[in-house]
Amino acid sequence: MSIKLWTIIFVSASFVMYLAIAWWARVRDTKGFYVAARGVPSPANGMATAADWMSAASFLSMAGIISTMGYAGGVYLMGWTGGFVLLALGLAPYLRKFGHYTVPDFVGDRYDSLVARLVAVFCALFISFTYVAGQMRGVGVVFSRFLEVDITVGVVIGMMIVFIYATLGGMKGITWTQVAQYWVLITAFLVPVIAISFKLTGVPIPQIGLGTELRPELVGSVGVSFLNKLDATLQDLGFARYTQPFVGAWDRWNVFLVACALMVGTAGLPHVIVRFYTVRSVQAARWSGFWALLFIAILYLSAPAAAGFARYLLLTTLNGKSADTLPGWFTNWERTGLILWLDNGDGIVQFCNTGNNEIFRTGSLGAKEIGDIRVGHQKWLDTAGEAGQDGRDLLRAQGLTGPDSDIIVLALPEMAELSGWIVAFVAAGGLAAALSTASGLLLVISSSVAHDLYYRVLNPYASEAQRLLVGRAAIGVAVVIAGYFGINPPGFVSEVVAFAFSLAAASFFPAIVLGIFCKRVSTWPAVIGMLTGIIFSAGYIIWCTNGGTRLTFGIFPEPVNPQGIGTIGMVLNFAVTLLLTPFFPPPREGVQKMVDAVREPEGASEALEIEAAVEH
Repeated sequence: MSIKLWTIIFVSASFVMYLAIAWWARVRDTKGFYVAARGVPSPANGMATAADWMSAASFLSMAGIISTMGYAGGVYLMGWTGGFVLLALGLAPYLRKFGHYTVPDFVGDRYDSLVARLVAVFCALFISFTYVAGQMRGVGVVFSRFLEVDITVGVVIGMMIVFIYATLGGMKGITWTQVAQYWVLITAFLVPVIAISFKLTGVPIPQIGLGTELRPELVGSVGVSFLNKLDATLQDLGFARYTQPFVGAWDRWNVFLVACALMVGTAGLPHVIVRFYTVRSVQAARWSGFWALLFIAILYLSAPAAAGFARYLLLTTLNGKSADTLPGWFTNWERTGLILWLDNGDGIVQFCNTGNNEIFRTGSLGAKEIGDIRVGHQKWLDTAGEAGQDGRDLLRAQGLTGPDSDIIVLALPEMAELSGWIVAFVAAGGLAAALSTASGLLLVISSSVAHDLYYRVLNPYASEAQRLLVGRAAIGVAVVIAGYFGINPPGFVSEVVAFAFSLAAASFFPAIVLGIFCKRVSTWPAVIGMLTGIIFSAGYIIWCTNGGTRLTFGIFPEPVNPQGIGTIGMVLNFAVTLLLTPFFPPPREGVQKMVDAVREPEGASEALEIEAAVEH
């Protein structure tokens, strides 16, 4: 069977399964809609958390970034993994003991203020919409290649699916759907990586295969290390060594700033934090963190191997080929516009880090536009219709050299010439990763609007039916907005997601940490700190993504990448909050007692008392 037919089978089967689970788990009350009635077992919650966490950025784009950046790309893996440890061990148990539904709910009650709640709602919506844009972009990338439709059509299909199962089952339906999606995505990731590791090195364990020797029949000699061969190949083509740290804009300081922003941003992400509200107790929240880390590690420890294998295959199957010998995987992906060959006239592919590089991605141009304006593999007409302008110059001016990072994992099985069903299975896994996170983010948006804004501010006497209706309507509106940003994203998947982490680091993380561990901090210092952090970070990200020059800050000698600005925003948030605290009165006595109770050793009566107070 063809790859397209296999893809239709796998994707259709997985979608039917997701919708069936959502129907089975449909809810009729707000507790089930927002926190799955706090009845999810720890292992299942760990799987759901892992699926929620391992978004399109982890499945599609993280290995792609490591593949194209080499050593420096590992900043994403290190930052995200470290951040989840920080969240699971340092914050989640305390947040579960508070017993709230959402992060804005915690901020509003802890800082005892309607203003604080509204600022937290604004931050949650801004972060979630930024994050979900990356997920919908991932959905569009998968559909555009494997169902041979435009990225816009792919995004619309994903919007419809996630809307149905998110509105039917709320958090309960999303949780059990994410359990299924975890097994789809993890199996889809591991099968090709294991197969390729065995094919290249003879070792079926990818983590070992990455550091061992290539099969002699592939390189004509015995004892050739895979990483040494990859380093040498890249150097011959003018690239930095794959294992070389701190290259170009990714100097030592920027790697530190981005890793820190990703780590503390993880601990401030609303859609991850809310998962710890779905279990019965603080102990169950701790065990959820353990299971989630275990399930996440399975993919994260395999991603560097997938990245290394992909970079090797990308170069060896493409560089030096002629128009008549281009590999099938390239011609398949070229139709999407996410990878292009623009020849200099000699008919030979030159994929190198010099002025002669001929491999590009398209940026803002869609697949249809590319088909309309490209003449063979040689020249482009510009968008104004003037013939003869070299397309390479057009794309270099936008900094669009090399393939799109988001295609690397999806194209990997085709590069290695694996069976068609494996290629299709990876597509289903990529969709599972994107949709699982998108559904969690949409629920955060819905709960922020329906619970924190509508119920807690605008209409405190709203009935269960009214609150559910508003929640489901909010998901519908959010899906449309998310789809728009998925069609018009501000960057590739991991870049967009990194922006969301920076915003979470600069806004929620200090408010959560100080809310738990510093009972002296009161309303206005926390509110001003959150606004300072998110406005500063969002402003810098918008500045850089719209052509502004990267800036230097204080002790950092190099211009700061926008992905890492959240670290500086976080420091500003902490500094503003703590400096203003002495000038404002402390929180009222009831709030201080609540903070004390949360920090005391776990006791069933205390947890129940806090939860009961919140319910009222």
